[in-house]
Amino acid sequence: MAFVTRQFVRSVSSSSTASASAKKIIVKHVTVIGGGLMGAGIAQVAAATGHTVVLVDQTEDILAKSKKGIEESLRRVAKKKFAENPKAGDEFVEKTLSSISTSTDAASVVHSTDLVVEAIVENLKAKNELFKRLDKFASEHTIFASNTSSLQITNIANATTRQDRFAGLHFFNPVPLMKLVEVIKTPMTSQKTYESLIDFTKVLGKHPVSCKDTPGFIVNRLLLPYLMEAIRLYERGDASKEDIDTAMKLGAGYPLGPFELLDYVGLDTTKFIMDGWYEMDPKNPLFHPIPSLNKLVAENKFGKKSGEGYYKYK
Repeated sequence: MAFVTRQFVRSVSSSSTASASAKKIIVKHVTVIGGGLMGAGIAQVAAATGHTVVLVDQTEDILAKSKKGIEESLRRVAKKKFAENPKAGDEFVEKTLSSISTSTDAASVVHSTDLVVEAIVENLKAKNELFKRLDKFASEHTIFASNTSSLQITNIANATTRQDRFAGLHFFNPVPLMKLVEVIKTPMTSQKTYESLIDFTKVLGKHPVSCKDTPGFIVNRLLLPYLMEAIRLYERGDASKEDIDTAMKLGAGYPLGPFELLDYVGLDTTKFIMDGWYEMDPKNPLFHPIPSLNKLVAENKFGKKSGEGYYKYK
C-alpha cells in the first residue's frame, strides 16, 4: 500500500511538473531587431500595450530616426484617441516612449527578454546568422519569431537549437493601424509557443490568424498571384493598367487597383518575393517571372518610393 501511495504521489508530482512546464509564456519583455518601418511599428504597438521594449539596430543614427518616427506616429494616434483630452494624449505618448529603450548590441539585451521579433532585411543568410548568434545568449524560455513575409520560417528556425520555441509573426504595414497578424506554426513549433504568441498578438489589440509554414502564408500567397495576373493581363494588351485599376476598385471594392498597390508596396520588394517563390517551385505557373516587372526593377523604377513604377509620381 505504501508503495502504491508513493507511486501515486510521484505520478501526481510529475504530472504537476509537466503541467507547469507546459504553461504558456506571458510576454512582458520584447526585443525587436530592426528599426525600419516594420520593426519600429512593432515596437510602438508593444510599448503602447504595456510591454517593455528594446529596439535594436546597427547604428545610433538609425535608432534615433526610428524613435522620432515612433513619436510622430504616437502623436497622430493620441490626437485621434484623446481628441477631447490632449493632456491624456501627451501622457500616453510619454509613457509609451519611456517603455522603449534602444541598443546596437542585440546579444547584450536578449538575456532577459521573453520574445525576440526579427524585422531585418529579407535575406535568409542574414536572418540565420542573427538567430544563430542570439540563440547562444537568450534565456531558455525566450521565444524567437520572424516577421518575414516571403521566407520559410523552418529554414530560419533551423539555424537555432530552439525550433520548438520559434514561429512566424507576420505583421502588416502600417503596424499601428493594421489589425491582422499571421501566426506561423512550423512542424517543430510547440503548442505552448504557438498559444503564447496568439495571446501576445491579442494583447497588442491585433487579430491573429493561424497558418502553416507555406510560401507567402495566407495574405501574400493570395495577393501576389493576383497582382502578377493583373500584370500579365496588361502585358497581353487585354486592358490598360488604368482600366484594370478602375475595374478592381469599382467592381471588387478594393481601395487600390493592382498597379497602384504594386507601386505602393515597391516593385523591387514584389520581384524579390516572386523570385524566391519561383526558385522554390519553378514548375508553378503562378510564380513565373514577369518581363515588365523585371524591366522596371532593372531600371531602378521601384514605384512611389523612387518616383516611378507602373505610374509616374511627382
